[in-house]
Amino acid sequence: MEVFEIGCGWGGLGLTLARDYGVRVLGVTLSEEQHRIATDRAAQAGLADRVRYELRDYRSVTGTFDRIVSVGMFEHVGVPHYREYFSHAYDRLKPDGVALIHTIGRAAPPGSTSPWITKYIFPGGYVPALSEMSKAMEKTGLYPTDLEVWRLHYAETLKHWHDRFTAREAEAEALYDARFTRMWRYYLKASELTFRYHRQCVFQLQLAKHQQAVPLTRDYLYAGSHRRQRHAAE
Repeated sequence: MEVFEIGCGWGGLGLTLARDYGVRVLGVTLSEEQHRIATDRAAQAGLADRVRYELRDYRSVTGTFDRIVSVGMFEHVGVPHYREYFSHAYDRLKPDGVALIHTIGRAAPPGSTSPWITKYIFPGGYVPALSEMSKAMEKTGLYPTDLEVWRLHYAETLKHWHDRFTAREAEAEALYDARFTRMWRYYLKASELTFRYHRQCVFQLQLAKHQQAVPLTRDYLYAGSHRRQRHAAE
């Protein structure tokens, strides 16, 4: 399969897909540092022939792909560009292709971003409501084939991040300064509590051009775990 990753980050997902599933991946980013490190990681892993990272806007990519995946990028698209984003996903999918969009979301009506988060952590970032995503997506011809909501998963993740960070906070302060460590500690704990108590979650939206692009039940997603459970019982 040919996979298009919108927002490749540091390359981890693309490398996993190529190494463990044998697909070919095109990942794009607007970050020069992410592009450099992801490209180096692909070369070091011996996967440069299967994974290609490019420093470019996702909207400039042409061609079609069997799969599209986007993790942690939709928060930076901006509400006025949601329809454009989903339209490009539609255009880049093959007729039987499937897209998976993973984004932090709000299980509440549309809102606003904390000024502190905007200033210090995610300039230009915005956590979408499901209604905002749906309104844009349904006008593009994409069919929602599945929606999974991660409720407390990120709260637990952030708790681990916070604990690991505080355990090595002195090292972080040596790299940066005490102001940074205070800011980062506050960000991690405030974000954890937002997921626990303020209706923030994660949406994984699965989309296709055709309603039969994926099986009718989720069994196909968990076949491996079922086999492991059966072998453990035996």
